Amino acid sequence: MRGGSVAMYNEPLVSSLKSIVGSDFVICHPDDLIVYEYDGSVDKAIPDVVVLPETTAQISSILSLAHEKNIPVVCRGAGTGLSGGSIATHGGVQISLSRMTRILEIDPLNLTALVEPGVINLDITKAVAKHSLYYSPDPSSQKSCTIGGNVAENAGGPHCLKYGVTTNHVLGMEVVLEDGKVVELGGYPEAQPGYDLRGAFIGGEGTLGIATKVLVRLSRKPSITRTFMAIFADLDSASTAVTQIIGARIVPAALEMIDALAIKAIENARPMGYPRDAGAVLLIEIEGLAEDVNEESEAITSICEELGVREIRYSELAEERERLWAGRKGAFAALGSLAPNYYLVDGVVPRTRLPDVLQKIAKICSDLDLPVANVFHAGDGNLHPLIAFDERQPGSSAKALQAGEAILELCIEAGGVLTGEHGVGIEKKEYMPLMFTPDDLSIMKAFKQAFSPKSLLNPGKIFPDGKKPAQEASIRVGSFSTTDSDVWI
Repeated sequence: MRGGSVAMYNEPLVSSLKSIVGSDFVICHPDDLIVYEYDGSVDKAIPDVVVLPETTAQISSILSLAHEKNIPVVCRGAGTGLSGGSIATHGGVQISLSRMTRILEIDPLNLTALVEPGVINLDITKAVAKHSLYYSPDPSSQKSCTIGGNVAENAGGPHCLKYGVTTNHVLGMEVVLEDGKVVELGGYPEAQPGYDLRGAFIGGEGTLGIATKVLVRLSRKPSITRTFMAIFADLDSASTAVTQIIGARIVPAALEMIDALAIKAIENARPMGYPRDAGAVLLIEIEGLAEDVNEESEAITSICEELGVREIRYSELAEERERLWAGRKGAFAALGSLAPNYYLVDGVVPRTRLPDVLQKIAKICSDLDLPVANVFHAGDGNLHPLIAFDERQPGSSAKALQAGEAILELCIEAGGVLTGEHGVGIEKKEYMPLMFTPDDLSIMKAFKQAFSPKSLLNPGKIFPDGKKPAQEASIRVGSFSTTDSDVWI
């Protein structure tokens, strides 16, 4: 059963939902539902009805109703996901968390904040900045993605090389289970007896429950932050620099790579001062006490110079640093200056395999006559090849997906994994057997059923079922206007 019209169910269901959240917060007209048919991924499906609750009690009532009637439920945050996690592939009820946007409590002494799942990632940092604090995980979409979605996908970001991903910064959650029961997982203090259900829930992609309150860990702003751009003639030299920097026991706050085609896209869309003639650049950020920052800067500079770096540009000024990061975080959207569409692949390889894997990715795409740009978290080997194409050309979407499949297989062959931060969702579920045995997958399914016995929560995700993303699906993520400031995230 794929998404369609609410007529698939009946008016009593719609009336019951309206009685829970109010008539203004139930969407069931087919024209309105189209808005909810896709996120930033490949596949599309229209839910039968969308509900916008405001409280935990309302979500509990919605899930109780759906549980009683055996109706699938999918949760949606900001719709920035890149693996189809919020797509209603089985129709049913979609719960949008766009009204649950309150920061409930800030505790600067205990370095925590309690937030609702619809809170924008960057808004936490803005709210706690007056206390010289910030929230560390910073996905490229941090100006628009929500904490609930970050929890579901265990989101990462450029600065997670040093500080870790979402699971390292979430202490506890209030969660509504499949049958509407409300439970608490983890919490403060950090040391909790028993199984780490908090850790197991994070990254569950919405299949285990819906987080309605999230207790996040805050970090103190460092004394000094220095960002510099190392400009290389080719990808191999830049990749080797990454391996040697980490091999020298230096762990920067961020270590990002941007290749020539991505630089071209960035400068076409909004000039940021990136060198158009470079083969690749590394964005490196280090922070801490002045003595440590200076020592690490010297060591990194020495490594880059030994590898023939063309130029290194340093900056400690906030405005200049923000400009450099704006280019990096706007790179995905900027690819629209080169092609109407792109398909973003998310895989991880060992850092030492970067030069070899990047060469093979280039060949995969060249053989299919597809341009590919690389913008990725080089420090932890988390690749993000962006395959450019024009969906108006027959067969082009299928070729992009074919290239994506070959790249994921390459990552596994190189000793890596299927996803670094975007999740499995719809996009990668059929490739799970490349990493996991049938027994492995059976244990995962059993764990899921302990939380969701009826498997009504986000069905059709994570586990293989023989259904790949539609080969001619419209891949929308590259079709935004590059002049719209909102896409620079």
